[in-house]
Amino acid sequence: MWMGSILAGPVALVAAAFLLLLPAASLAQLQVGFYNTSCPNAEALVRQAVTAAFANNSGVAPGLIRLHFHDCFVRGCDASVLLTVNPAGGKTEREAPPNFPSLRGFEVIDAAKAAVERSCPQTVSCADILAFAARDSINLTGNTFYQVPSGRRDGRVSNDSEALQFLPNPNSTAQVLTDGFGVKGLTAEEMVVLSGSHTIGRSHCDSFLFKNRERLANGTISPAYQALLEALCPPTTGPTTLITTEIDVSTPTVLDNNYYKLLPLNLGLHFSDDQLIRNATLAPFANSFATNETLWKEKFVAAMLKMGNIEVKTGSQGEVRLNCSVVNPGSSSTAGVEMLMFPGSASDAPADEVATS
Repeated sequence: MWMGSILAGPVALVAAAFLLLLPAASLAQLQVGFYNTSCPNAEALVRQAVTAAFANNSGVAPGLIRLHFHDCFVRGCDASVLLTVNPAGGKTEREAPPNFPSLRGFEVIDAAKAAVERSCPQTVSCADILAFAARDSINLTGNTFYQVPSGRRDGRVSNDSEALQFLPNPNSTAQVLTDGFGVKGLTAEEMVVLSGSHTIGRSHCDSFLFKNRERLANGTISPAYQALLEALCPPTTGPTTLITTEIDVSTPTVLDNNYYKLLPLNLGLHFSDDQLIRNATLAPFANSFATNETLWKEKFVAAMLKMGNIEVKTGSQGEVRLNCSVVNPGSSSTAGVEMLMFPGSASDAPADEVATS
């Protein structure tokens, strides 16, 4: 049974301890069991949708984890990544190069939302459904369950330019990665921890092929590995090339610590993966996770919870969308201004935000 995979030991204790460390304002808004009264079967319905999709295609799990990550890093965890139309005009996050055509799992969120709406109309936000779905995906692939605080509200703005600005690039250096996560209130260690999600999932040729030729020249990628990648990806590889390969060549469907074990063997797929062992600050973290899977899973759960708290909208901010891909009828986001919280905080007090580009 699903709940039979709950880790009642260290991971559960770390998750509980982390919740106590969240800022008081955040705890006042996001809470475990937020829907216990208004929609008591919300999490079960999301779990059913994710489990059904996973049974048909295990690739949906890494897709949903990545979808949650890409949502939280742009305008906070407000389901802005799910929007297909920006009421203020212009392209959405979903259409930005970091997300298209690689981002996946939208249909699973839509199925979960439809099930929840049938049971509890206009109650559960798409942002919370996305957070639940990511947690359920982690449990399905890594046998690790944890409680997710909820109460997020959905945003009304989605800009492709912001996705380009805030989402990490697979060709980023260690410093760029650390700085990018730091902007969102995450530490260098948490960046290394969350990078471990690359232990499942696939990546498109365009995200690694050409940069890895530079790595081949400086000896930071296995020549045999690069030869396999060159044979897989066509010479005409570009942003629209749909050919993919596993990021973790050893256990690509299991959420474990093998990702970190592959890095010293020069088997990291992306330049950014390889950077974790080339940087004096980051390497000790990567090495410790390579030798201790329990430690990594404990820290991964805590980092996921912290990430899920980035710039959340709560209370009267935003809305609860009826359809995750479009804002509600009558919603307004003129001039691209919307209330937004600082990383790790939540409050009903409005804060002006100017769309960045």
